[in-house]
Amino acid sequence: QVQLVESGGGLVQAGGSLRLSCVASGSIFSMNGMGWYRQAPGKQRELVAVVSSGGIANYADSVKDRFTISRDNAKKAVYLQMNSLKPEDTAVYYCNGDTRIDPGRPPYRYWGQGTQVTVSS
Repeated sequence: QVQLVESGGGLVQAGGSLRLSCVASGSIFSMNGMGWYRQAPGKQRELVAVVSSGGIANYADSVKDRFTISRDNAKKAVYLQMNSLKPEDTAVYYCNGDTRIDPGRPPYRYWGQGTQVTVSS
């Protein structure tokens, strides 16, 4: 069983910063891409940022130059530094990881339970 647990969400004023963390645990052989998605009320879940096992990052246009994704492979963790937050960043943020539990099996995408980020104007 693999679990991803997010932390670091909360309430912040517009222009402020938050740092989200996500740590994976369980029977993990390796982790490929890891990423952050978000879902605002009444909207579909959308990609925020992803990072490959080699550290190559990609971002949604809406967060470029404000958010930074990083990972620590030894800790099986992925982070999201969010700066210059805007009210439209308000959402539940979910992390995921493409995880192999066995070298003979293809990777499977596990998700965390989500953490609420609220940005007040």
